[in-house]
Amino acid sequence: MTSFIRAFALACIAALASGVAHADEPRVTKAKPGLSIRTLDGGTFDLSAQRGRWVIVNFWATWCSPCIKEMPDISAYVAAHASEVSAIGIAWEDTERDEIDAFVKQHPVVYPLAQGDVYDPLPDFEVPRNLPVTYLIAPDGRVAKKFVGPITGDELDRIVAAGKAG
Repeated sequence: MTSFIRAFALACIAALASGVAHADEPRVTKAKPGLSIRTLDGGTFDLSAQRGRWVIVNFWATWCSPCIKEMPDISAYVAAHASEVSAIGIAWEDTERDEIDAFVKQHPVVYPLAQGDVYDPLPDFEVPRNLPVTYLIAPDGRVAKKFVGPITGDELDRIVAAGKAG
């Protein structure tokens, strides 16, 4: 390794260790996150208005195969538990609105969908690094569980049942 490369590598390591290279620190999801977002149908989904219910907050993308696979499961779960569970699906991608609308026509769900702004992340949630990412919010507004990767109705049932019991 030449002395220049060695010096450059050491400078990079030092910058990383001191935090200089991390001016934009990753966000951490708040224990009781807030969320108010415009839905694709022109409405507004407000997480605080959902208190007393379990809420599924699902980050997805049109190009994400596991996201597409889990959407019917989430939709069926919400439909089967409509008296106590609601959901919001947030498209987390830099895609034109007409592409998302076309996708939604091919993959309808019973819960509202919104498009997140990847350049202006939601203040109370981590920026998704992988998709899908799903948060199950308990009736008191706290994050009961964060899922990275696709989820199923059985997994949701297990967490909801544990939350009710405990």
